[in-house]
Amino acid sequence: MNKELYKVLLVDDEPWNRDILRNLGQWDELDMVVCGEAEDGQEAMRMVKELQPHLVITDMRMPGSDGVALMQTLNKDFPEIKVVVVSGYDDFNYAKHALRYRAADYLLKPVNPDELNVTLAKCARELEKSTTSPEGWEAYPASFAGEFSLFQQQARLRFNDLDLPRLREWFQQLEQKLEQSEVCRPRQLGRVAYELQNLLDELCVSNGLSDRSEEGGLPPSTALGSISAAVDWISASYYQALEQLIAQRKYKNKLNLEEVKQYMQQHCMEMITLEHLAQIFFVSKEYLSKAFKKEYDVNVTDYVVQLRMARAREWVMDDQIPFKHIAEMTGYEDVSYFYRVFKKHFGVSPGEMRKGQPKLSDPFPE
Repeated sequence: MNKELYKVLLVDDEPWNRDILRNLGQWDELDMVVCGEAEDGQEAMRMVKELQPHLVITDMRMPGSDGVALMQTLNKDFPEIKVVVVSGYDDFNYAKHALRYRAADYLLKPVNPDELNVTLAKCARELEKSTTSPEGWEAYPASFAGEFSLFQQQARLRFNDLDLPRLREWFQQLEQKLEQSEVCRPRQLGRVAYELQNLLDELCVSNGLSDRSEEGGLPPSTALGSISAAVDWISASYYQALEQLIAQRKYKNKLNLEEVKQYMQQHCMEMITLEHLAQIFFVSKEYLSKAFKKEYDVNVTDYVVQLRMARAREWVMDDQIPFKHIAEMTGYEDVSYFYRVFKKHFGVSPGEMRKGQPKLSDPFPE
């Protein structure tokens, strides 16, 4: 019996952009097919109702009904459809809309083929899980939801740090937290296990662990009989993946500086130090420091600051985001220290840059 193909709708007002996406996507390998193309949001909605795609890949700036309006409608009327945003504008406002309306990813033009296909593979995995899931995992209590979100962030940090002992401690803490909460019914535990498995998939992709044997997916009924059984089931996948990642990093013959740079770009908002990077890539910090400086003509610490400040500048230009939040999002707990770093980097304070925003956009200053 042939496997059902996931249908993909391409939305962009420029025909050549749709051609590029159609040619770059590894559709056959991912069990996907481009079922249609639309020039704007209004035409896209007509085709969504007619073709019932599983995934919509849309531009943001289009004449008439744009990508924001399309995402808003899809989020309201077709929440099961996944959306990937492809935009030629590195605009934080569009990124905020993409997050608000649950976009699976936000890619910039010109589209990188590897990034596109990693995103498509992620969507394919999630679509496969959603189509085989029992109808509606039961929501866990709101009192647990906030704590669980923080727990997931802690798991992310421990995995990215290759810290297996602290990851084991984390699962022990999770089991205790579940026992203290009201999350004990099988369908609630199923949701917890399912969301943690999705997180693990993302962590493996972001760390280049593409050859991980996928034994995740839906937890078996035996794993949902108790809290300890559920934690044992999901933790086993994490331990296996992390041990594989550690071995992969440890036994590489040569330090790949592009991998180091890519890791820093992906995790620049976290606490990154030279010692931390040296530990992750199994080299001495002295060797890593010299090699990175020689290759990119910038030291590790300054490169992290450059990455953070580039992101901070985008957020500073949005007057709806408080500076305190920007400091936190860029990895600075001390707001005053963030101010000093920002002013040293750009020559103006965050407040001065925000006040000067209209002047920066004025092509004919007085």
